[in-house]
Amino acid sequence: MKPITVIKLGGSLLDDTAARRSALETITARWNAGECVVLVHGGGKHIDAAMSAAGIAKRTHAGLRITDSATLAIVVSVLAGTVNKMLVSELTDLGVKAAGLAGCDAGTLIAEKHPSIDGIELGSVGRVIESDRALIGSLLTAGILPVVSSIAADVDGTLYNVNADSAAAAIAIAHGASSLQFLTDVPGLLDEHGSVVPALTECDLVAMLASPVVSGGMRPKLEAALSALHAGVTRVTIAPPSGSFCETMTGGTTLVAA
Repeated sequence: MKPITVIKLGGSLLDDTAARRSALETITARWNAGECVVLVHGGGKHIDAAMSAAGIAKRTHAGLRITDSATLAIVVSVLAGTVNKMLVSELTDLGVKAAGLAGCDAGTLIAEKHPSIDGIELGSVGRVIESDRALIGSLLTAGILPVVSSIAADVDGTLYNVNADSAAAAIAIAHGASSLQFLTDVPGLLDEHGSVVPALTECDLVAMLASPVVSGGMRPKLEAALSALHAGVTRVTIAPPSGSFCETMTGGTTLVAA
C-alpha cells in the first residue's frame, strides 16, 4: 500500500460550509491523484449546539468536556451520526467513495478512562492508548476513503469521548503514516509575539510545550503531534487549507522528527 496521510479536520472549518467544501475539494483532488488519505474529525461546536437545544449546560475542565451520560449520548449521536455522515455525503457529492465509521468500530480507537484532573471527575472522557488498523486498512485496500469520528471504546466496549487530535495521531502511528496534518482555522502555531512559527524539530517542540506560550486547544494538538513524531511519523503540519495542506508549503507550521 502507498504511504498514508492522516488528516484531522476541525475547528470552525466544520461549521463554515464554504470553508469545509474547499477543504474537502482539496482532499478529493489528492485522493483522485492516488494519495491514500484517512480523514479524522471532531465536532465540538456541533455538540455545543445540540446540548444547548437539549437544555444541557456545557461543562469543561482543563480544556476537556466533562461528559456525563446525557452528554455522552449527544456526543456519540453528533460525532458518529450528524457530522460524520455530513462529511461522507459531501465527499460522495464530490465523487469520492467514502465510508464513515466511529473510532469504537473494530477497535479503531481503543481508550482508557481519563483520570480526574485537580480532583475533578471528567466522566466518560477517554485517553486513546492504541489503534487497530484492520478496518481502516481494509477500506483503503478497497479504494474507499475512511472518515473517522473521535468516539473510542475500551476493551470491554465502554464508549468514551476522546480528543480528535489524539485520535488522529493514534491512527497515524498505527498505520505508519508518512504525514499527519491538522487542518484548522488558525494560521499555525504562534509564538509569544503572535507570529506563526514556520518549523520546529521534535526537540524544539518539547521545549515549547514546557513554556507558557502554548495554551488552550493548541496544547493537546502539539502533544498529539509529539507522540506521532516519537513513534516514527516523519512530518506533522498545522495549517489552514491554504497553507502546508497544499502541495506547496506557503504557510502554517511544520513539525519534524529530531
